[in-house]
Amino acid sequence: MREQAGLGGSQLARALGVSAAQVTQMESGKTSVSAERLRTIAEACSCTNQSLIDALGSMTQGRTKGWWEEYRSHLPDTFLESAEHEDFAAGTIRVWTSAFLPGLLQTSDYVKGVFGRRIPSLAVDEVDLHAAFRTRRRSALLRSPQKKLEAYLHESCLLTRFGGTEVLLAQLGCLLEDSFRDNISIRVIPFNAHTYPGAIENIIYSFGVVPELDTVEMDTSRGPVFSDAPNELHTYRVIFGRIEKAALTDEESRDLIRSIAQDLKG
Repeated sequence: MREQAGLGGSQLARALGVSAAQVTQMESGKTSVSAERLRTIAEACSCTNQSLIDALGSMTQGRTKGWWEEYRSHLPDTFLESAEHEDFAAGTIRVWTSAFLPGLLQTSDYVKGVFGRRIPSLAVDEVDLHAAFRTRRRSALLRSPQKKLEAYLHESCLLTRFGGTEVLLAQLGCLLEDSFRDNISIRVIPFNAHTYPGAIENIIYSFGVVPELDTVEMDTSRGPVFSDAPNELHTYRVIFGRIEKAALTDEESRDLIRSIAQDLKG
């Protein structure tokens, strides 16, 4: 709000009657913001987007520590941020991945296969901890029927054998089961697709209560990177439009998954 109003931190501080340091602490999340203070900030910034103000106001009330806090100091903060990101999403979560299956769809053994290949190597108990955390993320999604997962996968994901052939077979079986859930859609872009959506990384697009609270998470080798800049959100909405056009239907995707599983068994 402050940036869109063209105000500096010290200017907003004077309008609120607080120090510039307090504004910095509020913006960095080190100091909480009450609903009343939020509305004062909106007024000082001449923000008239009432739906955004109301959505932000609701976020200041009744927030409790999430289940992921149990893993604080045991796992990198970036993993916890991903779980919080998924919890914060108001409705649909769209995922695109081409290297491995999305974390929300992974079986425990598949997770262990992924983290078992990390460099430097993780101890067995650390791999088990990552698997338990991924399982909790998945359970949180399945317990929230109001959240919808739209997973777009490149066919290469269905062939990568993290953990070996038997682990992949079990994972494909789980994918098929998930594809019939009311709140999960799984669509595949096959190798023989007429076109490819572009040179894009693994991405997660979460829809907020209002469009201004949408968030994109880019999954990189160094951990997730988040963005909510309006121009980037628009870019990724366009990208997902391309992905959707190139992907098979849900039923065609199930047929492809079954075919790949059958070939693996053979």
